[in-house]
Amino acid sequence: MTNKPSASRKPQRQRRALALFLPYLPAERIIKAHGPPDHPFALIEKIRGAMVIMAADRQAVTLGLGPGMKLADARARVPELLAFDHEPLADAELLSRLAEACERYTPMVAAAPPYALVLDIGGATHFYESETALAQDAEDRLDAAGYRSLWALAGTADAALALARHGLKEGAEAQLPVSALSMDAKTHQALERAGLYHIGDLAERPRANLAARFGMELTLRLDRILGREDRPIDPLRRIGNVVTERRFAEPLTHIDAALACLSELFAEAAERLNERGQGARMVRMMLFRCDGDVARLGLETGAPTRDVALFQRLLRERIESLNDALNPGFGYDLIRLSIVASEPLAPQQLRLEGGEDRSGDENALVSQLSTRMGRDRVQKFAVADSHIPEQGLLALPALNAPPPAPWKIPPSDDPPLRPLHMFDPPQRVQVIAEVPDGPPYRFTWRRKSHQVIRYEGPERIASEWWQRKDGQQPGKGGLTRDYYRVEDIRGRRYWLFRHGLYGTETAGPDWYVHGLFA
Repeated sequence: MTNKPSASRKPQRQRRALALFLPYLPAERIIKAHGPPDHPFALIEKIRGAMVIMAADRQAVTLGLGPGMKLADARARVPELLAFDHEPLADAELLSRLAEACERYTPMVAAAPPYALVLDIGGATHFYESETALAQDAEDRLDAAGYRSLWALAGTADAALALARHGLKEGAEAQLPVSALSMDAKTHQALERAGLYHIGDLAERPRANLAARFGMELTLRLDRILGREDRPIDPLRRIGNVVTERRFAEPLTHIDAALACLSELFAEAAERLNERGQGARMVRMMLFRCDGDVARLGLETGAPTRDVALFQRLLRERIESLNDALNPGFGYDLIRLSIVASEPLAPQQLRLEGGEDRSGDENALVSQLSTRMGRDRVQKFAVADSHIPEQGLLALPALNAPPPAPWKIPPSDDPPLRPLHMFDPPQRVQVIAEVPDGPPYRFTWRRKSHQVIRYEGPERIASEWWQRKDGQQPGKGGLTRDYYRVEDIRGRRYWLFRHGLYGTETAGPDWYVHGLFA
């Protein structure tokens, strides 16, 4: 009896997390905006009637000042202390920009508010000697931009963040204080009263006892720090289906060279899409400058495509429509192109009689106009499932419009039920009728009187039932309309409606002209 060889399994990529902690981010934002002040300063916020320090610069921290201290107490120690308003939204925006700059290392970058970043660098160290070299490069770039950072590597994001925030390196998880669990203050006090001051003290205790006394949340966070439980990183942006990039030892300083590189990257991505039988619908490009600035470009197409020439035309249109022209500065050292949305694209079948297949010209035109004018300014009409006349047709961006649906064409001998031209909104008219709930006899529109000689109707259209409240009769959520197709003495035909049922919905219903027949 012979044993069958087991099927080989593809080795899973080992997750490695890099955390970057920026302890002085709010203060460094102030220095970037106003220059370095002559005295130590703090960022304050009013809490329960008192001005409280939320963050401080390095000099103030060296003097013993820090978050949670009241401004009055701090100035009693350091009279020359300056104060600025704490702006958490500005800090969050800055943190997001720094996270975008770190996408040069890996697409898996997430902000960890208030002052940290976490990167999934598993399999992303091809261009560096080691993980430590990558982390050191990130620290050096942040330092050159004016932001001090502390970094740590670990097998999970939570462990890396905890180590970085406390200035420790991988392997020192047991030395972390219990505050690294980020539990509420009551739980931290209970842990300290029980003599549990470090993560190592908790690691030695049975999980069942910890969960019974402090809750399952504590054991979950403990396992994440110890690397026994992982939590996926939520990146800033969705990762593309296909990603291609170029790194340059000598940065590109000319726009034309960068555009040529993007065309080459799209051609590579198109080859991969061709193997999958797909075409690109949305393309995202990132150009990383040496000084940390990142330029972003995006393209959408009206239909899936692998056409490099079309991509080049759309790219030119996008660049010409930018409010701020691309500025390579000291040069781009990394250019990345991602296909973030794709759809099936079958090979084109040539015609038997020969000739060129120009079915894609409309899609190319829509894509080019949308790129030049904006995606919301080029629209297509789409049929909507609604019996309300003005809601039966929707104007959608042409890039996202669904395939055209067949229209219901009445027999040629029957008059059209709907006018060729509709007013939005309907225009009010003055109507004289023989009876209040009867057809119009004469109406005045735009200061001209029209004598009705023929009419068809009424065609009653009630409001949607889901817009009515419980117990309401039809029309209460929106008045019922009685439509009439009328013809005046000169042969012109109009589409009029009475807004509201006489006597039940309103005492004096108004009349409107909603459209004109050809």
